This record gives sequence, C-alpha cells and structure tokens, in this order.
Amino acid sequence: MSIIRIPLRFTGSKGEKMVYALFDSGATYSCLNMDVAHEIETPTKLYEPMEIGTASSSHCVVIEEAMRADFYHEYIRLSDEFMVVPGLSEEAIIGVNTLQKWRIKLDFEHDKVIINPKVAEHMIKDLKALKDMWKPNSKR
Repeated sequence: MSIIRIPLRFTGSKGEKMVYALFDSGATYSCLNMDVAHEIETPTKLYEPMEIGTASSSHCVVIEEAMRADFYHEYIRLSDEFMVVPGLSEEAIIGVNTLQKWRIKLDFEHDKVIINPKVAEHMIKDLKALKDMWKPNSKR
C-alpha cells in the first residue's frame, strides 16, 4: 500500500472546498470526512449501513451516509461516490474504485497523480475553448 497526498478542490450543491486528499492504493472506497462532506453536499442516508475495516486490523467503522461529489485535479473535473466517514482523520481519501473508474495512475517515485490522457485531453480542449471564447478580442 502506498499513498500520495495532494490538495484538491471538491464541489457540491452547497459550495466548494480545498482539501488535502490522500490517494490511497490500499483503500477500496473513496471517503470524505463528515465535516467536509456536509460543507459541500447533503449526503444521502444508506438503506443499510456498511461496516468496513480500517488500516488497523482490530478497528471497523460503520458508514451510514454517502454522496456524489466532483473534484478537480489540475483543472480536470472528475466525480464519484464518496462514503461519509465519521471521525475520518484525513479530509478526503481517493480509493481504488475511483482510481480504476478514471484510470488514474499513481507515480509514487515522484508523488504525482496521472490522469488518463484521454480524459485530460477532452477536458483541456474544453478549457481551451472556454478561454478562447472569452479572449478580449474574440468574436462572440
């Protein structure tokens, strides 16, 4: 298990917040600290709570809420479901399910998060088009 910790901007229906996210190759689910989650979105109560194990083999956590949130890495917008974890010591954890969904690679040697080039290329084209549209001399 290896981790990379970087700042990300999270957004939801209530607003946005910059938080330090732990990209954790040993975590199955992506998780948000309960305080952070409630600042950006209204979580949904799970029909049936989930009991998951933690890094400490003798400790389990009961999760009763989840939510969908967007997060940004270098202007690239990504989104996923996040478990809202009471007492989570980190502000956010990006787990393997999210890494696989977006085909994110972790470069532990250089502490870098690498977004799938196809996803990045699409988002950068959109960003470039938006910037071009709002140039002072552009024809709208």
